[in-house]
Amino acid sequence: MDVWRDWTVRTRMTVLSTAVMALTCVGLVMLGLGLLRAHDMSHRVYSAYHRLGEVVFENAHRSVPPVIRQTRGLSAVQVVDPSGRVVAASPSLVGRPRLASFHPPARSRGGADRVLCQLPGLDGCMIVNALWLPDAAHRELLIYGFTPATPWYVNPFTLLVLLGSAGTIVAVAGFGISHVVGRTLRPVQAIRTALAEITTTDPGKRVPVPARHDEIWHLAMTVNQTLALLEAAFQRERQFTSDASHDLRTPIAAMRLRVEEAMLSRDPADWSRVGESLLAGLERLQAIVTDLLVISRLDAAAVKPTEVVNLSELVTDEVSSRAARQRLISVIEPGIMIAADALDCRRLLANLLDNAERHAASAVTVRVTRDNRDAVLEVADDGPGVPPDQRETIFHRFVRLADSRAKDAGGTGLGLAIARQIAESHHGALTLADSDEGARFVATFPLYRAAVEDEREGDPAAPDASHPRRTTHDVS
Repeated sequence: MDVWRDWTVRTRMTVLSTAVMALTCVGLVMLGLGLLRAHDMSHRVYSAYHRLGEVVFENAHRSVPPVIRQTRGLSAVQVVDPSGRVVAASPSLVGRPRLASFHPPARSRGGADRVLCQLPGLDGCMIVNALWLPDAAHRELLIYGFTPATPWYVNPFTLLVLLGSAGTIVAVAGFGISHVVGRTLRPVQAIRTALAEITTTDPGKRVPVPARHDEIWHLAMTVNQTLALLEAAFQRERQFTSDASHDLRTPIAAMRLRVEEAMLSRDPADWSRVGESLLAGLERLQAIVTDLLVISRLDAAAVKPTEVVNLSELVTDEVSSRAARQRLISVIEPGIMIAADALDCRRLLANLLDNAERHAASAVTVRVTRDNRDAVLEVADDGPGVPPDQRETIFHRFVRLADSRAKDAGGTGLGLAIARQIAESHHGALTLADSDEGARFVATFPLYRAAVEDEREGDPAAPDASHPRRTTHDVS
């Protein structure tokens, strides 16, 4: 079995197909020999009856014992009287006992025949024909004619012709199958060679695509699509590493510069102020590292246990506990349930609220509603808004618009990117929708199935969603 596993697909297919073809040809040869033997046996039986009938015609109604001459077409002849005694025989059977005991039906002009083997004085199996032979005394004598039976191979020439034809067919079939399989697998070899040449430093190569639209064509297209996805992932990883290095290097360089200035200054350094400056830089580093860990977990698609989360209560708690710089207006429809990770949902909401508070002029509005089979979370502000051509750019990692940098120099540029990945990891979406003023972020999540079924069946225990709550939090 180990040797069989080590063979190539081409060799295994060729061997299996050739073996099946050989067995088929052997079966056909045996069938052909059987048909030819049956035809030849029928011809010999008919010919033997004809020759034996001539002997009967020559010796019928004679008073003397029949005279048996060497008859062409018959190997031997025996004549037996009603008592079972041999009264005449051809020269090769003179002195031999009765060789056959069967007989045709009584008073029948027809005959009977059998194939008998191992007869004394005769070689091989014989076709034995039996006819009634009347004599002058009105006795019914039995005359037996013996003819060699057709062997299983009919004759050597026929056997050689059939075996030669079968061997030729098997050889041609084996060669053809090997050629066809090799030609079919040639694109697979080209794909394997191309894949072996692709490395992480040069992921732009693609495998060759055959011209025919068959299974190998689909395989090559799928491989190329996978390589394109891997290349895009490599590019994102490189860009992410570059951006992360830049954002980590900036606060480190600033802290180092502050320490070097304090050490090189001739005046006594105010280490308390230096410490405060270093602490601010460390807080920024900590925020970046924390966001990077979250991004890494989301990129790895780490499976976290989900639970039934009451989105309405979660948003209410977050809004109530937040000491914001602006007015927080919440319009929350009660009893909206989703299947999610509560910590991730809080992080998404916190990132959206932080972004809205950073840009709002006077108020931030939070809405929780349902739309068909989706739970909808909206966070809007009355700030300057986002230019239409940059609505997707703000969701890129480490991207911070000029207005954002001016209002908060300590941001990481990862908050909105993390929020979108959290929404997408829960089979939802996060977009920046149109609004009359400011920016309006809309996050959608699939509703929890049980809540949808309860609502459809009119469960009295289901929450009443017809009267959303409106609360206003003014923070001075």
